[in-house]
This record gives sequence, structure tokens and C-alpha cells, in this order.
Amino acid sequence: MNPRRRSPESARSAHARAIADAPDLRRRGLWLVLAFLAMATAVFGRLVQVQIIQGKSLAAAAAASHTSSITLHATRGVILDRNGRVLVSNVQVFDVFVDPALVAAADRNQVAGMLAPILQITSAQVLRALNQPNQFDYLAKGVSQDVNDKLQALGLSGIGTVPSEESIYEPSPVPGVSFAANLLGFVNGNGAGQYGLEGYYNSILSGINGHESTLTDVNGNAIVLGQQQKVAAENGDNLELGLDSQIQYWAELALANGVNSSKSSSGTLMIMDTKTGAIDAWAQYPSYNANSYASANIADFRDLAVAQPYEPGSIMKVITFAGGLNHNAFTPSTVIDEKQQRIDGFLIHDWDRRSHGNVTMQWVLDDSLNNGAIDAMKMEGENAYYNNLLAFGIGAPTGIDLAGEANNPLAPQSSWNPLRYAEATFGQGLVTTPVEMLAAVNAVANGGVWVQPHAVNAVINPNTGKTTPFVPVTRRVISATAANTLAHMMVGVVNDAGAEGKRAKIPGYSMEIAGKTGTAQVALPNGGGYGPNVVASFVGFMPATNPQFTMMVILNNPQVNAGNRFGSILAAPIWKQMAEMMIDDWRIEP
Repeated sequence: MNPRRRSPESARSAHARAIADAPDLRRRGLWLVLAFLAMATAVFGRLVQVQIIQGKSLAAAAAASHTSSITLHATRGVILDRNGRVLVSNVQVFDVFVDPALVAAADRNQVAGMLAPILQITSAQVLRALNQPNQFDYLAKGVSQDVNDKLQALGLSGIGTVPSEESIYEPSPVPGVSFAANLLGFVNGNGAGQYGLEGYYNSILSGINGHESTLTDVNGNAIVLGQQQKVAAENGDNLELGLDSQIQYWAELALANGVNSSKSSSGTLMIMDTKTGAIDAWAQYPSYNANSYASANIADFRDLAVAQPYEPGSIMKVITFAGGLNHNAFTPSTVIDEKQQRIDGFLIHDWDRRSHGNVTMQWVLDDSLNNGAIDAMKMEGENAYYNNLLAFGIGAPTGIDLAGEANNPLAPQSSWNPLRYAEATFGQGLVTTPVEMLAAVNAVANGGVWVQPHAVNAVINPNTGKTTPFVPVTRRVISATAANTLAHMMVGVVNDAGAEGKRAKIPGYSMEIAGKTGTAQVALPNGGGYGPNVVASFVGFMPATNPQFTMMVILNNPQVNAGNRFGSILAAPIWKQMAEMMIDDWRIEP
């Protein structure tokens, strides 16, 4: 019998088991198919997530890991005076950058030793940049053409320069100071304008920087620099000012001499076009050199004309008289019994500490009598007086286009008491800025129309030549009749015998100079009353019949003999000196 031959019973048994095992095989196959389907679904889902959902962000990340971006600096706009003279220009400088991936580790010490003396930094500073993981870092900014030439001569791989610009300011006639520094401001190391016009018009002057990208391989080696990866810079616009450079030159000298001779802590001289509001000159002393601002006294950056609130003193009597004349409360010939008054328990006295008896309102202004100014306010009425202050812009910003204008709003009228009304009439107990007072007095010179002071006459696009003029805000504050009457009274302040403004008189022009003196006591800190220091000032305009300019001179804390600390003695002569120069330069006829 063949041992391998199975019996019929065995064969039937095996066949039965095969039939019984078939469902298990089918189930296993089904699970295997389902497992493959699940895996395929997961892979497909991941592909969708990576390529579609995260595609843009991952592509950007990949590009960033192989791209170095270099800033393309916009050319900053220049600043010109009224005659086209360049006041602020640009000189080409260079920013030095490094790509550490292109400098072999073995060469870095040697490269640092070569770069450090040229860039005037330490080798350690260079090595820090070479050893950092980024593919781009600045080694220095604003280096000269000479330094750039030396770097190029080295021919070092991974070291490059990008052209940039640095603002240059003209010298002042005052030693150690740049021209019109407090008006212009400066540009800091990051290319941002600070203070003055540079700060106010920074976005217009600076333009918009562009950028250029360099692709690199996985080892950091440059591959291509294409135009499709370049966004060109948009250059800044130019500013044309109303500034007269010749007048500015004289103003800076006259003010510096006046501050030094009076031993004042500081001074301000402002001149504006009576009709347009354009700034003709804008001097401050002490000032600073904008070309080396980093080593300057930070306190000198502050523009006192817009950012130094002060009590204006008797110059405020111009505004007090304007309201009374506008409401027909009195005339120049109105006679009052001018005497010391006790208000809310305080004795108000005049500068000579005596009563003056029967005097005209013209003499009240001529001799700058405080009690006469109080009487003028009383004749006008408190409500009308307060509204007149608001109309002239007292307590409101002028909107001058210079950075940092301060503002001290008038207290609500409901909080005013008789003493506050009285003191305000002669400029004490009330805070303004110098430019606020200049604009207010200028409204009288301008026939009763307040005009916004402004430094820029026009913004010019250097590419198209398109000029956008500055359009100042104007408003009528008093009638033309009241303004003309007050202007004539201010002529008396300079021309009348014994009047306070006599030191501003110019032979041949005495009847064409309208002015007002001011001497304000300086308040002690923490409400401690008033100390010995004063602010001496003089404001005026000419020719009185058709004014071409309004000028104000302020000296802070003069330290001469106490009997001479008056605006009539210290500030009026500076005003006269400048007016004489302007008469000659502008050929103003008497």
C-alpha cells in the first residue's frame, strides 16, 4: 500500500476544513485592503495639508532660509529756504554688512583683524557678527566713501556695503551751532527725523525704503540677484520754507549777543510774515549743532518758541485792549482814574508801585499800567473778555508745522474768580507759548484776521516737480476798525514821549513801528508765588500802515541789575536792531 495515498475519508475531511477556513481568509484580505486604504487616506491628507493648507507659509519659510534681504534706502528730501538755497542736504555714506556663511570659520579671526581698524570698532565686535547664525548682519552704518573704498580694496568674501545717505546741516554764524537748528531739527542714526521740521514732516521727507533679495544655496552661497526680487525705494519730497536765510543769519547773531549781554538763561526771536503767516526767521540761543547732535546738550533740542509755556506779561495787554475796542467799551482818549486796586485780598500795583490818577487809555498802553488794563477788562465785561481770549487763540495750539507744540488750555470760565480776571489782563496767572502770543498780536497787525503761523511754504515732489502749497487757517477775531485803532495806539507806545517802547524807535520810521513791551514775573515751583526772575520781551510790527512782518523777542531770566530787567530796556533794542536790518534788506520805505 502506498503510504502517501490518503483514504477517501481523509480527503473528505481535508476538503471540509478548507471550506471551513475560506471565510477567515476573506476577512483577512478585507482588513488588509482597509488598512491600505487608511494609509493612503492619511498620506493623501498630509499632502493636502502640506501642499494646499500650509503651502504658502512653508514656501515662505523655505525661501526665507535661503534669502538675504538688503534695504535700499530712499533719498531723503532736501529742505530749501524761500529763495531755493539748500539748508539741509544729503551726502552719500555706506552701511557695511556681513554674510557669515560666506566667511570660512578658519578665516574669521584674520578677517576681523582686517576690518576692525578700518571700521574703528573692536575685533570682538566683528567676530560676534561673523559667528552669529543669521545670514545677514550690519557691521557699521553711515561710513564714509573713504572707508568704503578701503573695504572694496580688501576684496573679502561675505563683506559688502549698501549706499545710504546722511543729512548735512549748514553752519550758523554762532560758533558751535548749525543754522536754524531748532527750526529744522535733525535726523538720527536710524534715519528718523527728530524735533522741528525734520520731526513734523518725517514721513514726507523720508520717503519709503525698498529692498533687494539675494538667493543662496543650502551652504549660504549666493546664487542669483534678480530684478523680480527688487522693490525700488520711493524718494522723499522736498520742503520749501518761508525762511529768509539772510534775516535768519542776522537773527541768530543778534539774539546770541542779546542773551549774553543780558546774562539771560536763554532767548527766542521769531519773525513771521504778517499776511501769510510764513516764518521769516526763527532763532534760539543757546542752540546746538545738528551735525553732531549725539554730543549736544539734550535740553537745547527743545524749541522754546513752541514747547516752553510761560506767563507772557504785559504783551497780553494788546489782547485785552483788542477786546475792549472791538466791543466799543472805550476809545484811546477815554479817561480813567488809574489807581492801585485790592482784589480778593491782593493789592494789584503797577510796575512803579504807585497810582497815576486821571490818564487816557492811550497812556495806559504807553506806560503799561496794570490797573488800567484791569479797568479795560471791567469796561468790556468778564464774559466778553473771556470770549475774546478764546477768539485770539489763547489757550489753544496754533497748529504750527513744527514738532512738539505745547498747549495749556484756558481753565473753564466757571472756575475764574475776580483775581484771575484781573491778573490775566496783564499776562500773569495765565500760560501761553511764545508762538501763541506772536500769532495773537499778528492778528492785530493783519487787520483783525488771525492767520496760522507756518514754516513750510510748499511741498515739492522732486520727480514730477509738483508743488503743493501750504494753505494756512485764517479767521477774523476783531473788526478791521478795532485792529486799525489798536495798531495806531501801539505806534504811540513807541513814539509818544515817555512811552515804554521808545528804545524800538528808528529815525525816519518812528510813526511806522507798532510795538508793546512785556515784563513777566516767573512763578516759583509748587505754587510758591513769584520769584525775582522775569521774562523780558518786546513784540511789534511794521510798517504800521501796511505791515510786512511781525517780530517778537524774548529773554528768559536776565541777570542784570534788577532796575533794568524790563522788556523795554533789554528786548526792545534787539527788536530795533533786527528791524533796521530788514528795512535795508527788504528796502522798506518809510
